[in-house]
Amino acid sequence: MLVFYYDKTFEGLLCAVFDAFKLKKMPEALVAEGEIEPLLTSESHYVEIRNNKYERVQTALKKKISKITLHQLMSVWLSELPENDLMIFRYICKVFKSPYSIETDFADPDVLTIREISRKVGKEREYLLQFVRFNVLKNPTNNSEQMVNEKIYFAIVAPIYNALPLVLDFFKDRYADQKWAIYDEKRQYGFLYDLEKIEQISLGDRDDLIIDSQINQKYLSEDEILFQSMWHRYCEALTIKERENHKLQRQQMPKRFWQYLPEMKGKK
Repeated sequence: MLVFYYDKTFEGLLCAVFDAFKLKKMPEALVAEGEIEPLLTSESHYVEIRNNKYERVQTALKKKISKITLHQLMSVWLSELPENDLMIFRYICKVFKSPYSIETDFADPDVLTIREISRKVGKEREYLLQFVRFNVLKNPTNNSEQMVNEKIYFAIVAPIYNALPLVLDFFKDRYADQKWAIYDEKRQYGFLYDLEKIEQISLGDRDDLIIDSQINQKYLSEDEILFQSMWHRYCEALTIKERENHKLQRQQMPKRFWQYLPEMKGKK
């Protein structure tokens, strides 16, 4: 069995595609550098990451497939599912080997699976667009200098798939005039928008800022605390108890998001 070792980045994956065609050898497994060698390995190759390699593959790929399919491949990469990289690798190799487009060849299991997984990730993206709730912080605790002693809009998420990068452009366009940050507590990273650019961040004192998936009340601004209280009371006043449909509610608003929504506090 031929094994390719690479750095587990998307750029590294494209370099693996480059090497496969250069060597005229297709790996049966893609393994992170430093991982234990799989059983039955007969040959191994270490992929060298170079800009000119993945850029050439990326440019050629853009000429062969549509933007929609490129987005699907990135969605599958962000799914974090087992062997998602090997699936993308096989798909890209098939694209370059085929004289015609394979994008709608759903008899091919890789083509079909890529489409199905990208739909699931896309659904998670839609959930984030609907259920991200920003809280106004008066003094967030973080190692990042941009977030110290500064009023900022802050949201916590924990999507099933790593879909946070897919919503950044939406929030940048919608909230272009305010500083905000969205933090994925499941993966322990987030993104900060400082009115000019978006950059990835981590939280140094995460356990102080976030307690049981809730923002520590001492960091919320007084207006935010008041607004959340009023919003919760408003939603409660609008609710017609006799017409509640809990099953439909959970279908439209999955329960795993409730902990982040002020209007759902106290709901079971």
